[in-house]
Amino acid sequence: LADIGGLESLKKWLQRKEKIFKHIDQAEAFGVDVPKGVLIAGMPGCGKSLNAKAAAKLFGVPLLRMDMGRLMGKYVGESEANMRKAIALAEAISPCVLWIDELEKAFAGVGGEGGGADVTTRLFGTFLTWLQEKDSMAFVVATANDIAKMPPELLRKGRFDEIFYVGLPKPIERKKIFE
Repeated sequence: LADIGGLESLKKWLQRKEKIFKHIDQAEAFGVDVPKGVLIAGMPGCGKSLNAKAAAKLFGVPLLRMDMGRLMGKYVGESEANMRKAIALAEAISPCVLWIDELEKAFAGVGGEGGGADVTTRLFGTFLTWLQEKDSMAFVVATANDIAKMPPELLRKGRFDEIFYVGLPKPIERKKIFE
């Protein structure tokens, strides 16, 4: 995190989650929930993906990247099975950080008409249910360039612990980036 210029509130938030993540037994004894994850939205090139990688390093766990495009299959039911396998793999490897890049593109077409949209809607439903109900130590870091294109169900409280917007760096942040 020290190599990331700016984004101080996001970095402090991740450091608080890291303490919970590393001492989960003590945290659960005090009634603290297992951290679910974070959605980081903002303009391209402002450090969203770098923060996903830094979170895994900070937590001291493996970083898994879910490539939503590779989940799509050409046979009926194949995409849904691939999603279930990917989720099961993340839970089997946990504790880990599961990075989902450009989340808004992954679920483009949710609620639309036609075969492709139907598959995407079913994948979306599976993913939402898992996000809401998961109790594994798979910490999700989802990034998005355009939050307006995301289905509102994804932004509902309980899916992610927090949502951060990452904008263009201010002059002092630019200085830290160049340093």
